[in-house]
Amino acid sequence: MADQKPPKMVAAERATLLGLLQYHRNSICDKVTGLDEAQARWSPVGSGTSLRWLLHHLTVAEALWVEYRLAGRDRSVVPDELVDDDTMASIVSRYVAQWERSATVLETMDLDALAATTDGDDPVNARWVLTHLLEETARHAGHADIVRELLDGSTGR
Repeated sequence: MADQKPPKMVAAERATLLGLLQYHRNSICDKVTGLDEAQARWSPVGSGTSLRWLLHHLTVAEALWVEYRLAGRDRSVVPDELVDDDTMASIVSRYVAQWERSATVLETMDLDALAATTDGDDPVNARWVLTHLLEETARHAGHADIVRELLDGSTGR
């Protein structure tokens, strides 16, 4: 797996954050390329973290923060738990589809706009949500790097 460096850019705040978020999204999807279902389900830790779980978790996080909390859509937009029938192809497909739905909000919403739903937490704005997704995705892309290297020795971002 070839190492892909993060994009360097001179751009406005939103474009920079979205560009880095997309880099990490692509990176975690690259980590599952070429795996069979058993490899995708393999977990080296007691918590059960696997590559398939990481992608599902990131899909849930984007739906929760962007569509439900930020845009105020119905809670039903947040995906259910993984089921045994879910394949890596279906999980990746749902993640990519979520990027597209997230883009309709993140590319146009004023970064100072407050989230529509707080669920009793402190209020946050679109800037915080976008930055949090970048941080969350980067963190889990790092986890995916480690799991994949432990699984078969593949390295690279």
